[in-house]
This record gives sequence, structure tokens and C-alpha cells, in this order.
Amino acid sequence: MDGRTKNVTPTMRFMTWNVHGIFHLNRTFDLDGVCSIIRHWSPDVVALQEVDSRGRTDDPFAQLAKAVGDHSIDARSIITQDGDYGQVLLSKWPFLEAPKIVDVSYQEREPRRAISARIQSSAGEMTVVATHLGLSIHERHAQAHALVDLVQPKRTLVLGDFNDWLWVRSVRGVLAQTCPVRTRLRTFPSRFPLLRLDRIYVTRDGLIRSAWTDRKARTCSDHLPVIADVAFSD
Repeated sequence: MDGRTKNVTPTMRFMTWNVHGIFHLNRTFDLDGVCSIIRHWSPDVVALQEVDSRGRTDDPFAQLAKAVGDHSIDARSIITQDGDYGQVLLSKWPFLEAPKIVDVSYQEREPRRAISARIQSSAGEMTVVATHLGLSIHERHAQAHALVDLVQPKRTLVLGDFNDWLWVRSVRGVLAQTCPVRTRLRTFPSRFPLLRLDRIYVTRDGLIRSAWTDRKARTCSDHLPVIADVAFSD
């Protein structure tokens, strides 16, 4: 990113993916296919958005929890008698403490959550914040400021679906204060990606070694995943 090549931590792989399309593009809900894409890239940490168990007899939250490792936390923003809707954070590495579920809902709009987790990894301790932001400009702007409060000065990643495609009061403008390093990949709609809705943000001590999407995922979701190899200056 800026020529820093010495004294860096081991590289870790992160992934974020809005899997909502598995309930629309993938009519039979081939969850095995979704898990297969995740396992193919063998990420250390994965954030998944729009996990939906409503109207189902199985539990997608439980099945997805097994896709990466032994450590997972879910944030269910909508809970009904017919099932739940929300996001999950999966990790190969243990949580240093119980992750926090933060309510970042805005006024009367759809409930939104952020997951804040401290992880002990091969690269040392780090903070990972996973989220799925709202659809309106003012909503996202307020939620972005709430995310800034969760960012630690160093070794923090914020990843998820930010629904951020405009420059006016943009999420990236707010997060740039604390997380200036970011991916810039087009992820939506997955068939013909135009918008950079899904991103991975990193504090200024972070180095994104490489970042990419997986076009095979377009058969599973209307979003493409973002995968990034990240290290931190030591």
C-alpha cells in the first residue's frame, strides 16, 4: 500500500459475503454450495449477512457456524415465530472475550446490528467488526459513526455489506477517519457487478496484500463475496 514491507504480522485471510441470494437465486437453498465456496478459500474470519431461517425446518445459522472453524457468533436482528434473520461472524481463531452485539438501528427503519469481536490469532490480537448497514443515506451515515466508536486505534477490520454507493454522506468518508485502507471491488449485482457494496476496511496499520471476488458465487447470491489477505505493520 505505501511501501511498508518490513516488520509485519503474518498474513490472514478475511471474507465478507451477503448470502441473501441463496434464498432467491438458489431456490433449493443449496447451503452446501455456499459452504463449499467459503471452504474453498479457507478464510480465517468470515462475516455473512442476510442469513434467514424464516419458513425453514432446518437452521441455517447452525449449519453456517460449521463452515470455518469452532468459533462463531450470530446477531439476529429480526426474530419471529417462523424463524430469524440476521448475520454471523465465523472464525478459525478463538474470541478473547464474548463478542458484543451492538444495536445500530436508525429510528423506525429495519433493525440493524454490528458484531464486535476481539480475536486471538497467529497475527496476534485484533478487533473485527461485522455489520450490514441500512438503505437510506441518513441511516447509513449515522450507523457509520456508530461503527467508528467500535474501531480500536490499531489492528481493526470492519467488514460487511455497507449499501454504500453514493459520495454524499458516504460511509467510506466517515470510516476513512479510522480505517483508511479498504477494498474497492464491485460486488452487486453478482451477474453484472456495478456497485461496491461489500467491503473490508482496515486501520491505517493494515496492509491489504491482495483482494478479489469469486464469480462462481453468482449462482448462490446476488452479491459476490470479497476476500482479502491482510497483514498489519508490527
